[in-house]
Amino acid sequence: MTHKKHPCGNYRFLVEIDGVVNTGFAEAIIPESVSEVIEYREGNEHLWTRKFPGLVKYGNLVLKCEVTLSLVLSKWRRLVEQGNMKAARKDIAIILMNEEGNPVARWEFGEAWPCRYKAPDMDAEGNEVAIETFEIAFEYMERTM
Repeated sequence: MTHKKHPCGNYRFLVEIDGVVNTGFAEAIIPESVSEVIEYREGNEHLWTRKFPGLVKYGNLVLKCEVTLSLVLSKWRRLVEQGNMKAARKDIAIILMNEEGNPVARWEFGEAWPCRYKAPDMDAEGNEVAIETFEIAFEYMERTM
């Protein structure tokens, strides 16, 4: 008997910062990983170039969360603003969960720190949840699961 594979929804995920799971995230935008292409022409005999991988570059991870009483992310951002980069660098993981609540994929981000913060917009006529946005720079990314 074969088991039917079900695709995972992108709406069940956890955010782990330095091994501690944080809740209340509305969105996590995982950036792309891009290798620069270095072109090299060998001699004069060939009319084409050889291509080699260069530096790997990443965009920033974007985390959007509901405004809560927790100041964990705000205090983390404050470390950067105060120039305390040694304490500000942390490891982050985004963990995708299946319908049963089991992890099925994990993306890890090393030496991460919040490089941008956006407070929620306020609207007296609205009824939306207040969302804070943190943009996270990091040095390397790996999918481990």
